[in-house]
Amino acid sequence: MSRGADGSAMFTGVLEKLHALRPSMPATAGRIADFIIGNVDVVVSMSVTEVAERCRASEGSVIALCQSIGARGFQQVKLSLAREVVPTVQLIHEDLARDDSEATIVGKVFGSGTQALQDTLKVLDLAALERAVGAINAARRVELYGIGSAAPVAEDANYRLLRIGIESKVAVDSHLMAISAALTGRDVATLTISHSGSTIETVTATRLAQEAGATTICLTNFGRSPLLAHADIVLHTAARETRFRTEAMTSRIAQLAVVDALIACLAMRRYDRSVSSIERTFEVLSTKRY
Repeated sequence: MSRGADGSAMFTGVLEKLHALRPSMPATAGRIADFIIGNVDVVVSMSVTEVAERCRASEGSVIALCQSIGARGFQQVKLSLAREVVPTVQLIHEDLARDDSEATIVGKVFGSGTQALQDTLKVLDLAALERAVGAINAARRVELYGIGSAAPVAEDANYRLLRIGIESKVAVDSHLMAISAALTGRDVATLTISHSGSTIETVTATRLAQEAGATTICLTNFGRSPLLAHADIVLHTAARETRFRTEAMTSRIAQLAVVDALIACLAMRRYDRSVSSIERTFEVLSTKRY
């Protein structure tokens, strides 16, 4: 196990470990190992659900295989493989090259954001958006969950819901998220934001909320992921950003756009109440400005 730039231990040698253990693996683990070994370039951008489906296995079997070679889970295996097959600069942004000028970098970053918006508009299910509007409008309270790079998006959504007079609260701490989700009920709607749909904390919170009877709405990138098993309503983004990184960049632009559209539709659905709330809160906020 080598050390990263910050001195922390990095999990390495995925392919070597899989090759060494392959002869003694049972059938299911063997299929998963063979798929990873033979499709490294593809695996680094797949979710655990997608790998499980391709290997005719369960998500638990994929995770168990990863743990059998010393990894914490599938995400750590992906990150290790990405370091071997993906240019390091792509850990910063997918479209960059090492010798890009500042002007080129700015152009590529803006271009990828624009592309994410265009692609998301194509895959966004308007019927699902309408159901999400109805569920939130009918709920007594809305709860929002997001962690890591999704946390600011969840907090922004919470702020915007409050501005139009909808009772809401946001949880971006894993413990509070789990506790709050478990204490929801049939009169609560939840909105989980996760680009990968594979983050343990947000998947757990969404599952707990669904088990408690809440209507679960999920905002996640297009594709198969563990989060979808616990979502009553799914709103998709379509950022090209790969899923081997631990932090999302381009996807946040698409997520914010979907949140803006959701809030605008909600405000129009309850027009008089929304305008009244905006006017009242505007007066309050005016005291915070010179």
